[in-house]
Amino acid sequence: DAYSKKSEESNGVIAMINLLIKDLEKEMTEAEVEEKHAQADYEKMMTDSADKRATDSKALTEKSSAKADMEAQLEAHGEQKKASAAELMAVMKYTQTLHAECDWLLQYHEVRKTARADEIDSLQKAKAVLSGADFALVQTRARGFLRRSA
Repeated sequence: DAYSKKSEESNGVIAMINLLIKDLEKEMTEAEVEEKHAQADYEKMMTDSADKRATDSKALTEKSSAKADMEAQLEAHGEQKKASAAELMAVMKYTQTLHAECDWLLQYHEVRKTARADEIDSLQKAKAVLSGADFALVQTRARGFLRRSA
């Protein structure tokens, strides 16, 4: 019986070792499957990250290009604004000059009209004198000459 007892004990130990081996093989299989999934997830994440970096890089390039175009347009519009402002100042100065001339013409219109009428009258009398008329006894009004004050 001593041998049978030892044999049963060794069968129990061998069964236990076999059970441990099966458990270990099962855990190793699970670990390998987990590692394969983790590796696949990692590779997918790296691919996604590379795609995102490429997309972001392309977007950055496009935005930089758009910014440069807009800055060029801004500079062109700034130069155009300066030219327009200079042209506006020239037009306003010309308008002011015309306004001053018109004001002067309006202010001295009556004086000029009277002077012109007197000059026409004098020319008609001179023509009459040259034609033989005698104005020696006719009294004439004395009028002042047009003086332009500037």
